[in-house]
Amino acid sequence: MVRISVAIITQNEERNIRECLESVRWADEIVVVDNGSTDETHQIFQDFPARVYLEEWKGFSGQKNSAIEKTRNEWVLSLDADERVSPELRQEIELNLEGDPSTDGYYIARKNFFLGRWIKHCGWYPDYNLRLFRKSRGRFGERAVHERVELQGNVRYLKNPLIHQTYRSLSDFLGRMDRYSTLAAQEMQNEGRRYRLFDAFFRPPFTFLQMYVLRGGFLEGYVGFLLSMLYAFYTLVKYSRLREFQEKENL
Repeated sequence: MVRISVAIITQNEERNIRECLESVRWADEIVVVDNGSTDETHQIFQDFPARVYLEEWKGFSGQKNSAIEKTRNEWVLSLDADERVSPELRQEIELNLEGDPSTDGYYIARKNFFLGRWIKHCGWYPDYNLRLFRKSRGRFGERAVHERVELQGNVRYLKNPLIHQTYRSLSDFLGRMDRYSTLAAQEMQNEGRRYRLFDAFFRPPFTFLQMYVLRGGFLEGYVGFLLSMLYAFYTLVKYSRLREFQEKENL
């Protein structure tokens, strides 16, 4: 039987981590790398057979790769604390790993929830991510944000999605937007991209048009409108932060 390790990173995830860990209790091993949680996260860990490591923050990619490196099995399933594995996805994973030795990684769709509602449009579904892979073949690429697994080998797609309970409130979105827009701007600066008025002026409305019209966000009603507007605002903030960084660079 193929043995599976689950790798998770956490920081103050008391709202999410219990359901996440419960959904993968079936795994042969659970490894968690925690970045100094100060809430009830560590108390929740005690209810599960997980190996927990306390480490300083190394960025999203570095932290996730650290968790992967600590696993002991050939196959790794990398999860965020706000994701859950459904029984159907578990069954599909086990059947594929037993019956398909030629594949090195699997893309898994995500059912992304916003304010408690599954968003089927706005470009939010199926949102495939490479999350299940052979440890010897895959690692997260070095990016400040929106990190992805880079894999050498054959990949396939699974049918059943992860459940992703993201952005439970507007405050949650706005708080993470502040962090992610800063990281995204830093990433652009590191790539040598320069701020242009064109980007700040045209990209936010294009983001809204793309999500709300081209990707069917209008079919989600008010929530689709709100989500598209928030991502347009995020785009504006991201490029404005890039401008700030460049101004500081020129002082």
